[in-house]
Amino acid sequence: MADKSWHMDRRTFLKGTGVALGLPFLDCMRSPAHAAKSSALAMPKRMCAIHFPYGASVPSEDHEDRDWGWFPVREGDNFRYTRVLKSLEPLRDHTTVIGGLSHPTGRKIGGHDTGDIFLTGADFSGANFKNTISFDQVAAAKVGDNTRFASLALSSDGGIGMPTRSKTLSFTASGQPIPGLDKPQLIFDRLFGVDGGTLAEQRRRLETESSLLDRVMDQSRSLRNRLGKSDQEKYDEYLSSVRDIEQRVARSQQWLDIPKPDVDASELNLEVTQEAPLEYMETMYDLMYLALRTDSTRVITYMLGAMNGSTSNQFSKALGLGTQHELAHGAGKPGGFIRQGKWNVCLAENLARFLQKMADTPEGDGSLLDNTMVLMGTSNSRTHNNHNYPLIFAGGNNMGFKHNQYLTYEKNGEDMPMSDLLFTMLNRMGISNAGFSDSVGDLSELYG
Repeated sequence: MADKSWHMDRRTFLKGTGVALGLPFLDCMRSPAHAAKSSALAMPKRMCAIHFPYGASVPSEDHEDRDWGWFPVREGDNFRYTRVLKSLEPLRDHTTVIGGLSHPTGRKIGGHDTGDIFLTGADFSGANFKNTISFDQVAAAKVGDNTRFASLALSSDGGIGMPTRSKTLSFTASGQPIPGLDKPQLIFDRLFGVDGGTLAEQRRRLETESSLLDRVMDQSRSLRNRLGKSDQEKYDEYLSSVRDIEQRVARSQQWLDIPKPDVDASELNLEVTQEAPLEYMETMYDLMYLALRTDSTRVITYMLGAMNGSTSNQFSKALGLGTQHELAHGAGKPGGFIRQGKWNVCLAENLARFLQKMADTPEGDGSLLDNTMVLMGTSNSRTHNNHNYPLIFAGGNNMGFKHNQYLTYEKNGEDMPMSDLLFTMLNRMGISNAGFSDSVGDLSELYG
C-alpha cells in the first residue's frame, strides 16, 4: 500500500461560506524531518508558571497541626499528601512537590519583596530595584515565533504594580515589567475574538503603527547622543519598551491573515470579576487551558496574587478566613496553620482541576499535560521567611520528567538556588543548556 502520510502547515485553515476556522495542532502538522520520530518528541513543548503571595502553611514536623501543612509527610521511602495537597492524589504520576529551593538574592530582602524575582532571580539588595529577564521570556524568545502570542502574562490584580510590589511575573530582556491581564473578557477577546475592522483596515492600521515606530526609532538615535549618562540609561529603558511594541506590531502583521481558533465560550463566565474570587480563579485557569490547547501560545505566567494586591489579598476572605496577609501573620497563633492551610487547600484544588483538564486532553502519544510543564508556588515559606519555597512542579512527562516525588534540596544547611529548577525547565524544553540567572546546575532528580 502506498504511503499516505503527508504534511500540513501549522497555519492551514478551513474556508467555506465566508467562514475561516483555525485548526488545532494535528499530527500531520509535524515537520517532515520529525515525521518518523515519536509523536511525543514532535509535539509542542509548553510551560506555565503560577505564583501566589505570603507563603504557605508550613508548621514544624512535630506540630499538632502538621496535617494542615503544605509539604507532604514522609513515610519511609514514600510520602503522603497532607489535607492541603490531597486534591493532587489522583495526579501523583504527574506531580512533584519540591522544598529547599529559594533565590539567594532574595534571602535577606524584605519578606514581602520577593514576588518580583520569583522568575528572574534578580538582585534587589540595597537600593537596586532593577529587575532582569524572567525565565518565561527566555523561552518566549526561542519558541514564540511558532504561535500567535509569544507569551501570555496574566494577573489577578492587573497591570505592573511597582518595584517589590509587582503585579506581574514577566519581565523583558531589559527588566521592564510586562503588564498582567486581569479581565477575563479582554483576555478571551485577545486570544479568540474578532479584531476590529476589515482585513484591509487592520492592515492599514498596523502599517501606520509600524511607520510611526520607525520614525520614533530614527529620531531616538540622534536624541540619545545628546543626553547625559544617567538620562541615557532611562532613555534606553524607554527604547526597549518601544522595541517591544515594535515586535508586537510585526507579530500582528505576520498573523493577520491567519484566523484565530474557534472555541466554545458557553461554559466560561467571562463577566466574572475579582469580587467573586473562587469563580474568577476558575475562569482564569480555563482561559489558560484554552490558550494552551489551541496552541495560541506556549508560554504563560499567572500572578494569582500580588503582595499588597488590592484585590487578590481579599481572595481568602471569600472562604471566611481573613485576608491572605492576615493569614500569613497569624500562622503561628493557635489555629493559625489550620486557617492558612484551608486557603492553601483552595489554591491546590484549583490547580488540580487545571492539571486534570490537561491530563484529560489527548495530544500525540499522551496528553496536553504530558507536553506542558506547570510550576506553582510562592516566594516565602512562612511570611518574612524567604527560604524553602513551597513549590509544585507538574506535567512535562514527554520531556523526560518523572513524578510522584517529594524532593527537598539543601547543601551545607542552605537552600539550593531556585534558578536550578528554572534552568532545568528551560533545558528540558530544549531552550537553554547554559544555565539561567545564578543557577549552578540542573535538578537531575526530576527526570529519568
